[in-house]
Amino acid sequence: MTWSIVARDHETDFFGVVVATCDLGVGGICPWTRANVGALSSQALPNPTWRQRGLELLNQGIAPQDALDALVRADKGAAHRQLHIVDNQGRTARHTGDRCIDWCGHAAGESASVAGNMLASAAVVEDTLAAYLENRNMPFVERMFEAMNAGQAAGGDKRGKQSAGMLIQGPETLPRLDLRVDDHTEPLVELRRLYEIGKRRHIAFSRAFASEQLPFGITDRQLIERFIVANMGRPLTKVGDIPGED
Repeated sequence: MTWSIVARDHETDFFGVVVATCDLGVGGICPWTRANVGALSSQALPNPTWRQRGLELLNQGIAPQDALDALVRADKGAAHRQLHIVDNQGRTARHTGDRCIDWCGHAAGESASVAGNMLASAAVVEDTLAAYLENRNMPFVERMFEAMNAGQAAGGDKRGKQSAGMLIQGPETLPRLDLRVDDHTEPLVELRRLYEIGKRRHIAFSRAFASEQLPFGITDRQLIERFIVANMGRPLTKVGDIPGED
């Protein structure tokens, strides 16, 4: 099940994961992010504990490859699993167990990794990565969509389509975006529709949430509304900070 891209945007230091599969609710199973630390996706026969444990190892300053190796060594089921990681320096690491179902494999480029299993062919991974690397001038989220659409055009999951998910992690505690399409005939198309809805209000509104940078958040409703109006329709990474309250 599944193919995905994990990446770090060099302009914003944001992390992103987009994942798609022919199974239910992939967005709640595979991807994980942590502000200022990294992003990953645990897939094939996923081990959900790899998500938090992997990012905690990165947070301790352990390099992605060493963190991945530690997870694999400790898991007797690792041959059935797939994992890929990007950290806050753009370093990546990948594991595709030898019991994963063909086509399965992975590829990496600058600050990005693509991995998948049960795919139509190697072209799904290759074209996803190529589209991401070729569109450096696009806003980060647009670039991630372009990449996944290229993988889908190459055949995607060989069983078909059902669900997709996206996490975009800024410096705040919560992701800037946490979108999930759990069951749909065109999950990537629906995911894109939800993103466009998010650009109207939600992305800007979420900047008022409490975080390490704003321990109490922003509670001035008029200030929040002015900020939303000023940023309505703008790409996610162009939304700035709400001025702090006195």
